[in-house]
Amino acid sequence: MSGAKRVVVLDYGSGNLRSAVRAVERAGAEVELTADRGAAMAADGLLVPGVGAFAACMAGLRAVRGHETIGRRLAGGRPVLGICVGMQVLFSRGIEHGVDTEGCGEWPGTVERLQAPVVPHMGWNTVQAPEGTQMFAGITDERFYFVHSYGVRTWKLVTDGRTRAPLVTRTTHGTADFVSAVENGPLWATQFHPEKSGDAGAALLRNWIATL
Repeated sequence: MSGAKRVVVLDYGSGNLRSAVRAVERAGAEVELTADRGAAMAADGLLVPGVGAFAACMAGLRAVRGHETIGRRLAGGRPVLGICVGMQVLFSRGIEHGVDTEGCGEWPGTVERLQAPVVPHMGWNTVQAPEGTQMFAGITDERFYFVHSYGVRTWKLVTDGRTRAPLVTRTTHGTADFVSAVENGPLWATQFHPEKSGDAGAALLRNWIATL
C-alpha cells in the first residue's frame, strides 16, 4: 500500500520471525524480513526480535553485523524496536548458565535470571507504565504475553540532566520485579511479545508505527 511506513524485521536466525512480520503488517506497515544492511538502514523502522539464549542471539546478531546497524540507526535518530531477547541484547551484558556475554551496550544493565518461585515467567501479565508513555497510549491497563526466564532486575541510568531519561516500564512476577519495556527516544523495547499479545499488542505496534 502506498504511503505505508516501511519496517525491516531483522533476520539473524532467531526464532519465529513470521509472527512478528504478520503482526507488523496487520498494524499497517510494509514489512521486509531481511539481514541486508542497506535495507535495514533505509527502512523507516527496524524491529529486532529475539528468542532463546542471550549468547546465541548476540552471536547471530554479530554474524550479520546487526549490532552495528542498530548503533548507526540510533546515532541518526532512526527508530528501532527490540522484542524479548531483542530487548535484552540492547543492554551491556547477559549472564546465563554462568556464561557472561557482552551485549550491544545501548543501555547499562545486566540481564540475569529472574528471582521468582516459578521460572520461566510465562503467560499474561500487567505492566506499570510511566507517565507520558507513547508506547502504552490507550492501553495502560491491558495485559501482555510474556515467556522468559531472564530479565533486567536493576537499572541505574545516570543522565546528569544532559539527556532526557528513558521512560521505564516494570512488571512484577511473583517476587521478581523487572524492566518490561523502555522508551528512549528512537529506541523502544519490550520484554513481552506484542505480536502474541492480541489487541493490546496490536495497539502497541500501531503506536510504534505512528512514531516512524
